[in-house]
Amino acid sequence: MKRILYSNLLKWKKSYPRKPLILRGTRQTGKTYLLLEFGRNEFRNVYHINFQKDPKAGKIFSGSLSPDTILEALEFYLDSRINIDEDLIFFDEIQDCSRALTSLKYFYEDMPQLAVACAGSLLGVTQSKEPFPVGKVSFLNLYPMSFEEFLIALGDKKSFKKLRSISKQDSIQESIHEHFMKRLKEYYVVGGMPEVVKAYIDSSKRRPEAFLEVRKKQSELITSYMSDFSKYSGRVRGNDIVAVFESVPSQLARENKKFKAKDVYNRGRFSLLQSPIDWLCGAGLLIKVKIANSGEIPFEAFTKENRFKLYLFDIGILGALARLNPKNIFYQASDLFATFRGAFCENFVAQEFIYAGSGELYSWMSNTAEVEFIQEIDGSVLPIEVKSGRSGKLKSLNIFAKKYNVPYRTRISARNLEFNEKAKMHNYPLYLACKFPLTQ
Repeated sequence: MKRILYSNLLKWKKSYPRKPLILRGTRQTGKTYLLLEFGRNEFRNVYHINFQKDPKAGKIFSGSLSPDTILEALEFYLDSRINIDEDLIFFDEIQDCSRALTSLKYFYEDMPQLAVACAGSLLGVTQSKEPFPVGKVSFLNLYPMSFEEFLIALGDKKSFKKLRSISKQDSIQESIHEHFMKRLKEYYVVGGMPEVVKAYIDSSKRRPEAFLEVRKKQSELITSYMSDFSKYSGRVRGNDIVAVFESVPSQLARENKKFKAKDVYNRGRFSLLQSPIDWLCGAGLLIKVKIANSGEIPFEAFTKENRFKLYLFDIGILGALARLNPKNIFYQASDLFATFRGAFCENFVAQEFIYAGSGELYSWMSNTAEVEFIQEIDGSVLPIEVKSGRSGKLKSLNIFAKKYNVPYRTRISARNLEFNEKAKMHNYPLYLACKFPLTQ
């Protein structure tokens, strides 16, 4: 499946000086597939070494970390001659071989002409006694497929091109807007895990039955993540990680979505759950949105370590974890889904912001007022309220705007694209969240 990150890999290949690359991302987001496709398309040969699949490969790094020594051992291991100017070496699941991770420093210093790429799923949580090659590697992050990548996977190239071309001066015909919203509801169910998306595309069944196939795949992924909790958690208790992970739907179901330890355990305390939360965020399975009590910058100065919201890394996994019937998401015919629908949309927007490179995410709360997201863009503070429908009160957004004299307010909702400069109100449809803010 086509991933937009491919263009970044091409830039890395052409960069000089070129550092070894580490492609980070949650398990099953398609890192191996992407790097193998890139290697086969852009290099003479790609040599794939998976440290999890073949632990014996780690012995290559047990002695000297000189690139010449390692390269010779690799050629015996692979039974092939490696061309350092035309081939790609791909170290997969590199978190399982800490010495290989350390060796990247010497590949950069002593053999920079050799292209070395690595993939790792749990680099943010795996503990190692070996030194990390700080400053000697480049990083890219692969997330679940975004909404625009989902459109590509569906073969809806016309929608993808339209989404990419929309500018601030454009208006979107209502029929096109409705088409995008229908596609978005599909994405809400399927999410962006490549294996799940493929299962949905390959299904020849009617949509309700295809959605059930999707839920089956998502449940399998959740089970595999649960297995990782105990395998890779180290000193952090695996059952605490499970409890935090499973609590996310109930945390989001409340009107005030601030994380509460008691919603994990009856007598839970944040101090006991901080490590499991950090582990899940480090593994890329949760998105932490810090809560600021002021709209002044820097936002970080007005946060506390125990005030934040947690979202799932993938909207499809959230639906599966919450055991939501896909038809309630896609058809939205039941008022019983109305309360959680807002949280669902917030989770989607958080994902799209992360995908777009927004970095650390923040929200704002003061007394009973809450703005879902706040961003600093070019020195200005922009408040963003998320609504699942076309309408809804904007009391908190207006309070924030008045208090901090912002250049304009933003609502991301089911409404069509609209910029009212006189009222200082910008309306983005949900499917354009990744393009916020439109600058032209």
